[in-house]
Amino acid sequence: MKRETQNILLILLGGALVKIAVNGDYLRYVKPAQQPWIIAGGVVMVVLGAVAVVRDLLAARAKAPAEDSHDSHDHTHSARPAWLLLVPVLAVFLVAPPALGADSVIRTEARVPASAAAANAAAFPPLPAGNVVPLSVNEFVSRAGWDKAGTLDGRTVSLTGFVVHAEGRTLLARLVISCCAADAFPVTVRLTGTEAARYASDAWIQVTGQVVPGTATRANSYTPDFTAASVATVPAPKDPYEY
Repeated sequence: MKRETQNILLILLGGALVKIAVNGDYLRYVKPAQQPWIIAGGVVMVVLGAVAVVRDLLAARAKAPAEDSHDSHDHTHSARPAWLLLVPVLAVFLVAPPALGADSVIRTEARVPASAAAANAAAFPPLPAGNVVPLSVNEFVSRAGWDKAGTLDGRTVSLTGFVVHAEGRTLLARLVISCCAADAFPVTVRLTGTEAARYASDAWIQVTGQVVPGTATRANSYTPDFTAASVATVPAPKDPYEY
């Protein structure tokens, strides 16, 4: 690969990093705390690529007269094959892949984060007052599986996640990450009734209802049953993961 192509690829890669960091697409891959590092890395790559391009242009301009004085033949080669290498690079960076979804949930066993055990040792705090308490799926599953005080029992909560159809069950799922999408694992809730079953996999919904006590066990990968009183579609969040 020619140096010119390498430099252009470096600039494109850096520009793509800055682009996804600014428009929020980086949240499909890493935690929000990683944004400054992505921007910094992208800017460094753009600067390095630009400096290399300018340096090569200046070197070529200085070298051209000397070559002309020794050889009048045209040794110019077409750069088209090298530039064609940019096509797949542009496809990768201009068409961002979607966040992980139902397929990842089906292929990865659901579990409760290790932090839930630590929280259980100190007891979960009571839920706040209110007729409907919004919770993350991660916290809901943690409480359902580990909270011996039963703080969820009899309380109406609201959960937001995407639909997964697996083995005849309809699940509400979220993916939890510690650093990036590569370490993502799912937390899931089994939705009872037929209303949620009509939604397609990967559809984002908000459900309101109550846990069925005692249904989150090691045998079912800590997937509690949830009696949904209402189900409504919602737009996919900008940040699809939980932490």
